[in-house]
Amino acid sequence: MRGRAFKLSSARRLVCDLMRFSIGIPRVTVQRRMNVGTLQAARMAQQTRASWTVLFLKGYALLAREVPDLRRAYIKLPWPQLYEFPVSVASVAHEREHDGERIVLLSTIRGPEGRSIAELESSIHSARSLPVMEIKDFRRALKMARAPGPVRWLLMWLGLNIGRQRARYFGTFQLSVYSGLGAESLNPLTPLTTLLNYGPIGEDGLVDVRIHYDHRVMDGANVARALVRFEEILNGAVASEVQNAAQIRAPSGATAAGAGA
Repeated sequence: MRGRAFKLSSARRLVCDLMRFSIGIPRVTVQRRMNVGTLQAARMAQQTRASWTVLFLKGYALLAREVPDLRRAYIKLPWPQLYEFPVSVASVAHEREHDGERIVLLSTIRGPEGRSIAELESSIHSARSLPVMEIKDFRRALKMARAPGPVRWLLMWLGLNIGRQRARYFGTFQLSVYSGLGAESLNPLTPLTTLLNYGPIGEDGLVDVRIHYDHRVMDGANVARALVRFEEILNGAVASEVQNAAQIRAPSGATAAGAGA
């Protein structure tokens, strides 16, 4: 059967390159069904509601501050070792329109544990609303995607295996969710140590939350305990910040930025 061939766009080459470096990682998933009813009630009580994306992002960053494993990475230079970062750098996936194509691009947020919910909301809103080429992370990634394959692969390998550069260019953890579309990813891939995602949040506050982790860096029991603590943080510190930030107004349209908003 004769079909049509399509040239890979820059954005599609980016995805292919990320998968190239993700496929060989011994990734394991731990899931916990959480009850985030306290956080849900605090959020619903606000006139301007933060997106669930931001709330989970802030909670996970606070968790990583307590659990060093979540800030570590397996790197190969100058020899195989674990490298621990002093703060988290979140890598957040966004679907954008660019050159007539829906594409996925990643933006980074340094030190989300030290930023307010309003600041995080503003950052994510900008990444999802400003023109693609006005976002530094997007512009840099698309520029790199135009380089020949061997050059891209060498630069990515170096970026992922030089400790001080890894967090700057790729982040320490990734957040990628589709729950706002009523769906969830069961086996996402990333070259980073952990990827956080979650399913649709029920009216009763129940939600399935998953941490997909690099088994070279940590073990499942540590991740399971971290998920227990994560639920406590969401219903504790994050819910308290939501309640105390009632007077803070998020950017117009920001509530649509996150999954499940």
